[in-house]
Amino acid sequence: MKKSFFSAKVLLFGEYGILKNSSGLSIPYNIYNGTLKIHSEFNRDILYSNYEIKKFYNFLSILEKKKINSIKLDLNKLSQDIQKGMFFYSNIPIGYGLGSSGALVAAIYDKYKKDKLKGCLKNNILILKKIFSQMESFFHGKSSGIDPLICYLNKPLLIRSKTDISIIRIPKKDQGKRAVFLLNSETPSKTNFMIQFFFRKLKQDKFKKIFFIEFMNYNEKCIKFFLKEDFDKFLKNVKSLSTWVLKHFRPMISDKLLKIWENGLFNNIYYLKLCGSGGGGFFLGFTPNYDLSRKELKKYAIEVLFRF
Repeated sequence: MKKSFFSAKVLLFGEYGILKNSSGLSIPYNIYNGTLKIHSEFNRDILYSNYEIKKFYNFLSILEKKKINSIKLDLNKLSQDIQKGMFFYSNIPIGYGLGSSGALVAAIYDKYKKDKLKGCLKNNILILKKIFSQMESFFHGKSSGIDPLICYLNKPLLIRSKTDISIIRIPKKDQGKRAVFLLNSETPSKTNFMIQFFFRKLKQDKFKKIFFIEFMNYNEKCIKFFLKEDFDKFLKNVKSLSTWVLKHFRPMISDKLLKIWENGLFNNIYYLKLCGSGGGGFFLGFTPNYDLSRKELKKYAIEVLFRF
């Protein structure tokens, strides 16, 4: 089997907002990736992966029979490869907000798609997003399709709305004092539970109002100033966003992180926010002084995304 590796992703901004047609900024993260493989010798992890892909195949078969999907996959070939022992060979941690299911969806689509999309990539992005949204709904119940899209294209994406998505350039990395980093909570997230929590809160009129006014405003400004490389205003708005999340999304923050979340905000050392659905996995950190932040967070595993 030809090996095609599909990278993980990091949603820098837009968690939950993109589910309600707001802006988002997502980048591939090639430190982690996965590929489909066929192995003749099995261990527990391989058997589990093979079993999960079989369940995914059953889901795709149901969609095809109901004729409600826009996916055109060679399901017969997929079934044959599952019987041969196909599994997803990946170092993307599951439940950590890095798109482990998105990478698998991208790999399955790439390997078993029947038709090659014609025309320019810009026009095909929305078609791919719709396909991936249907496919990834197996894993999360509801999916924007953005995660598999990032994993498949392996390029940064700016999401302005459900129908306005474009490939963009992001600021170049350098060795400045400031940084964006991933912080490992060492606890997997329960994505479905977090998404259900969000939609329950959205039924509350008061929360719905402040979500659409406050959260989306901070989110938009973070993206705007990051892309403009106005990093002072960028960090100011990240702090506002971090404060808002602490107040309104507290159940999405791991208990062990609450104290350091508050410490970073209070002392202006670093600002934390969700990476994906929250509840566990990786969280994002933003700091005007990385060296100081590293000392403050020495008990935690950190991976730097940008220095600026």
